[in-house]
Amino acid sequence: MDIFERIKQDAGGPIGAYRQYSHGYFSFPKLEGDIGPRMKFRGKEVLNWSLNNYLGLANHPEVRKADTEGAAQFGMAAPMGARMMSGQTKYHEELERQLAEFVDKPDAFLLNFGYQGMTSIIDCLLARRDVVVYDAESHACIIDGIRMHTGESLRFRHNDMAHLRVRLEQATKKTAESGGGILVITEGVFGMKGDLGNLKEIVELKKEFSFRLVVDDAHGFGTMGPQGKGVAAHFGVAEGVDVLFNTFAKSMCGIGAFVASEKYIIDFMRYNLRSQTYAKSLPMPMVMGAFKRLELIKKHPEYLEQLWVVARALQHGFRERGFDIGQTQSPVTPVYLKGDIPEACNLIVDLRENYGLFCSVVVYPVIPQGEMILRIIPTAAHTLEDVAYTLKCFDAVRGKLDAGEYRKPMPNMAD
Repeated sequence: MDIFERIKQDAGGPIGAYRQYSHGYFSFPKLEGDIGPRMKFRGKEVLNWSLNNYLGLANHPEVRKADTEGAAQFGMAAPMGARMMSGQTKYHEELERQLAEFVDKPDAFLLNFGYQGMTSIIDCLLARRDVVVYDAESHACIIDGIRMHTGESLRFRHNDMAHLRVRLEQATKKTAESGGGILVITEGVFGMKGDLGNLKEIVELKKEFSFRLVVDDAHGFGTMGPQGKGVAAHFGVAEGVDVLFNTFAKSMCGIGAFVASEKYIIDFMRYNLRSQTYAKSLPMPMVMGAFKRLELIKKHPEYLEQLWVVARALQHGFRERGFDIGQTQSPVTPVYLKGDIPEACNLIVDLRENYGLFCSVVVYPVIPQGEMILRIIPTAAHTLEDVAYTLKCFDAVRGKLDAGEYRKPMPNMAD
């Protein structure tokens, strides 16, 4: 069959199957205006709970100023070329030094993007004889990195330490025969459910098994632990995490990422991380902007405090009203409801059009059929008044859902 004909008949795959109804509304929605709790959606102002602007830095005047000055001074082209060839600057090196110091690691390496960076880190660390053991609910960037591994991979049930022990026993037997090593991969904060990886218990297992630990802490950097240093610092096990990955796309409100570890590991990555070796260096405006973001995180602990004031009020309010928000231990707040895809779509339309409230919805195939998750991301820029209004809205739409008011054909909201 012709490749394009097969794609045409596929109807967009499991996620894109409803694109003719959803594009521009449920998927690829266009939020307009300055980033913050209130933005415009299809010409109407909405209370926005869908952005990972955890510390409220995205529209911070000092951040905007730093971004503007960085672009004016250097332009988007500088530096030209990959870091190894012609894209190295003293600013890249200094930012790496400051980031490593902040997360209590000896060294760090800047990455252009989070997703590609994490995928490439896994590919870089593993050899054919190695066995990788990973949490079943790991982010797609981890899964795709593991797919590139030519050796064995073993998945353990989400945060199930007994099952991880079984997998480590299996991996130990396999590597005893192959001569390879074991790499365990998990997350600091799981971005969908908001629960934390059991880092303390995983590190404790190092006393019984020989393995190295990689932690993707994209949602933990800036939000968890003292000064927002992350989940490893929150649990007091930073030394036991061998490779720590963080992205700028969440609390830092920018583009880029970094990986931190021992100096010899970072040196190895500098010369072997394919997503960086063969890619243009992170542009100077993004580097200069990252300095300012990191400075604000360190100098203003009240941003982190305000984030948690809002998050705790929101989560307490949901639980008090009998909503199921799972086992979240982070600001990420998933609200679990029952309903099919049309019901989820009609509920979201009602929230956005009649209540002026914007949040993301997750349905099948990401989660089982008959379920939906309304994912709420609190930030330091939200207020307790925003929380009170949101809880009131959720009370209203839950009542309509239970009464069957959303059981009607799925709306066609595509542009």
